[in-house]
Amino acid sequence: MTLLPLAQAFSTTGRSAIPWADADCDLARPLTLHGYRPANHRPENPVVIVQHGMLRNGDDYRDFWIPAADKHGLLIVAPTYGKKAWPEAEHYNNGLVLDDRGQPRPRESWGYAIPGRVFAALREAGVTTRTRAHLFGHSAGGQFGHRLMSTQPHDWLEAATIGNPGWYTLPTLEKPFPEGMGGIGLGAAEVEALLAFPMTILAGDQDIETDGPSLPSQPAALAQGPHRFARAHNYLAAGQAEAARRGVACNWKLVPVAGVGHDGRAMSAICAALWFEGRLISAAEAGVSAEKVA
Repeated sequence: MTLLPLAQAFSTTGRSAIPWADADCDLARPLTLHGYRPANHRPENPVVIVQHGMLRNGDDYRDFWIPAADKHGLLIVAPTYGKKAWPEAEHYNNGLVLDDRGQPRPRESWGYAIPGRVFAALREAGVTTRTRAHLFGHSAGGQFGHRLMSTQPHDWLEAATIGNPGWYTLPTLEKPFPEGMGGIGLGAAEVEALLAFPMTILAGDQDIETDGPSLPSQPAALAQGPHRFARAHNYLAAGQAEAARRGVACNWKLVPVAGVGHDGRAMSAICAALWFEGRLISAAEAGVSAEKVA
């Protein structure tokens, strides 16, 4: 797409929404970029890329970040993988990595490559002068986020936080994607780069449902634990074990969040406070009602 609409949309104060067609991925699968630019934003201020959940509600996730954007002068960009063009988990959560025959598609065509190209376009359009962005994803967006970290270069990212994914792609080449990183052309370099990045895993200690339509329940997911909170701990342990096997460091950090369940709004506020205030706020500060905390 031309850069002028991008420059105009993200240089205007307030909410924006513009179409995005990614030629390297699939022009038949367009996206919408939902953005927010506060009045106090300057081109040198941080950019936050936000990955929505299974409802494909990038506009909601963009709005979850507006309080933090106003407070800290952040530019918020939520690439939205709409249900019509990206209907199933294999399209969004699993990044369109495999074709209809189960074979890997070209790496540049994976859905995980799109946020980095969006950020590069924002730089080229003069919207931002930052050389690196922040990445946040929750729920299905957390699945997307850590798989992006597993499969893509990190040179455009200064921070990455994932919250409450339903299950994880483990940092091993011995299990096929999406259970592991095997069989799609990745190697030791990608595994070790993933382990080296200081990724934060936010895990709500009330995200403990053991059934329900949004909780992955295939055998590979169940093997990671009965619920999302347990699966987050399992993922960290898998990363630490793989790092020890390879003789490298695992720089991930798991942050348990007391009193929070599967709540994208609360996790957005908690992530923002960790990144831009250096503190872990309470569930109440994150907007969780007293009834939910109890």
